Amino acid sequence: MAERSRILFIGGTGYIGKFIVEASVKAGHPTFVLVRESTLSSPAKSTVINNFKNLGVNLLLGDLSDHESLVEAIKQVDVVISTIAHDQLYNQDKIIAAIKEAGNIKRFFPSEFGNDVDRAHAVEPAKTGFATKAKIRRAIEAEGIPYTYVASNSFSGFFLPALNHSRSGGLWLYLHAHVQASTSSIGSNAETTTLKQPGAPASPRDKVIILGDGDTKVVFNKEDDIATYTIKAVDDPRAVNKTLFIKPPSNIISSNDLVSLWEKKIGKKIERIYVHEEQLLKNIQEASGPRKVILSICHSLFVKGDQTNFEIEPSFGVEASELYPDVKYTTVAEYLNQLF
Repeated sequence: MAERSRILFIGGTGYIGKFIVEASVKAGHPTFVLVRESTLSSPAKSTVINNFKNLGVNLLLGDLSDHESLVEAIKQVDVVISTIAHDQLYNQDKIIAAIKEAGNIKRFFPSEFGNDVDRAHAVEPAKTGFATKAKIRRAIEAEGIPYTYVASNSFSGFFLPALNHSRSGGLWLYLHAHVQASTSSIGSNAETTTLKQPGAPASPRDKVIILGDGDTKVVFNKEDDIATYTIKAVDDPRAVNKTLFIKPPSNIISSNDLVSLWEKKIGKKIERIYVHEEQLLKNIQEASGPRKVILSICHSLFVKGDQTNFEIEPSFGVEASELYPDVKYTTVAEYLNQLF
């Protein structure tokens, strides 16, 4: 068996990062995570850091703002995977500069893990976030750095109500309060939620809000599966200079079909309340802060269909479940079984 690539993670203690770090270790890759001293001493990160230590992850002290520490860390590995947070995306130009100076990296995975930003039709503020990712893509290509962009689409644990909802409950509260306030047919005491809104704290048993007409198809993937597919691509030449689309057939589903599937599982009909594009755009315009960001992303997903409104061409992309049919991914139907 060929020696597995050494992988450096930047942003590895974040939401999706910790899943991919663990997948890297389990796949047998020598795994390194760049961490700041403040992260090592942070009570909020202690569980993640201790888990990394138990897994045998190599923790390297460094910082995006410290060029020398970046170059030193990068020289120890073969592949760099960035999973830094949304508000740090623009700082990836520092990673690009460090990779160029180090001169040894055979693949760079920038922080993507969502829509394919080159094929998105977003409104602000999501539009600016997607544009930042696209700008990083162009910089990588201009420098001639081998890359793989991971279009993982929607996180099941974030968009579907699940046992781990507490990790994103705050965002759910922003979105649910805003959509509910703009939908007059929902009573103040109604048990209402949506199967698709981020971090929903409970599964819908009475009424459900659907954004758009409900027929647009979206892709929901479990975070562990996203991590598995990402690591599979690390040493796969078929993924070099391509976008890796994670679109398993059983996870492509419309909101209406998703609700119907849930109805079968709970054995009752749910009242569907539709918030159409005009109202959603009005909500976005009137919103602020995290609420505005989430609503604009939801507009891209559930109204514009930016995860499913194009065909994957060999010139720019490959599909993960086709490349790796051996991966037993969690289907949407299987995921919903966890909600009982």
